[in-house]
Amino acid sequence: TRMGLSEAFWHHEYWLPPGATWEDVKGIPYPQPQDLLLCIPGALLLVVVRYIFERTVALPLGRRLGVRDKLRPKVQPNATLEGFYVQLGRTPKEGDLISLAKQSDLPVKNVETWFRHRRAQDRPRLMKKFCEASWRFTFYLTSFFSGLALLYDKPWFWDHTVCWLRFPQQPLPPALGWFYLLELSFYCSLVVTLPFDVKRKDFKEQIIHHIATITLIFVSYCANLVRFGAIVMLVHDASDYILELAKMLHYMKWKWVCEAAFIVFAVVFIISRLVLFPLITYYYFVTKFQLFLISGVINTFLMILQLLHIFWSYLIIQMIFGVILHGAKRKDARSDTEESDRSEAEDLAKNQ
Repeated sequence: TRMGLSEAFWHHEYWLPPGATWEDVKGIPYPQPQDLLLCIPGALLLVVVRYIFERTVALPLGRRLGVRDKLRPKVQPNATLEGFYVQLGRTPKEGDLISLAKQSDLPVKNVETWFRHRRAQDRPRLMKKFCEASWRFTFYLTSFFSGLALLYDKPWFWDHTVCWLRFPQQPLPPALGWFYLLELSFYCSLVVTLPFDVKRKDFKEQIIHHIATITLIFVSYCANLVRFGAIVMLVHDASDYILELAKMLHYMKWKWVCEAAFIVFAVVFIISRLVLFPLITYYYFVTKFQLFLISGVINTFLMILQLLHIFWSYLIIQMIFGVILHGAKRKDARSDTEESDRSEAEDLAKNQ
């Protein structure tokens, strides 16, 4: 039955355009689904590399560039308050405050202060944020420029109709296979570290984004849509490293340089995600390509990504208008969570 299930799953009608069968691609260096299993050791390796990078490169760099953690008041150990904090909530309501004050034999004001300081203790430190941003900046920069170096001499990079020429009988260049594996490993490593990373306000959207990205990478590789997939990945990587750079500059308190970097990021993000991405995906993929099961799945996930792009673009535009028109105190709507330390970083666009 396992064989039967496997054969049913890989049936050519699902994975290949109408009229094509797996026989047509025999003898061609064709992507093998089992290659993608390497993303498991790949993701673990990236987690280890990241750990070493943050300790040996990002941390000393942050110190050299003047990133300083604020001193935070220590809270007095209190079993009653700690129990409530862990099990019931970090911000007790007024009734809870009064009953906690009675139980601990403390004035209500002191209980309020205890909770405020306790929340501050749990808030991610500036240096942790800087180290995370440095790692993502380094990865996105590397993947974008290595992807560019890999694709810029390919005719199908410039003329997208060539993407579909003689499909699916397109041999897989080994370098492109490795590029795919690197991207898949990276997104898997982000999922692994999600519980430990600084939690962002768009946490749910990020999880949806990671799942959609991992699915698209896996499915497009198995269906040999790697030419198209590599272009989509490159378009995505174009703006990410600029955002991480802007965050690093923010944590370093380089206000004007940070603002300039953020505006460059916004322009690149909107052009790449709202102009280039739909042109590449919808115009060529949706209108020029025969529909079959897997292309339908890919269309669905591309739509999910596009909706996320619109959501993030709206937040980015909102922030930039906040900067230009109001110049008031703002927060980065795409940024780090909780009532981020008012005096500390309210992350990125706060000081646009």
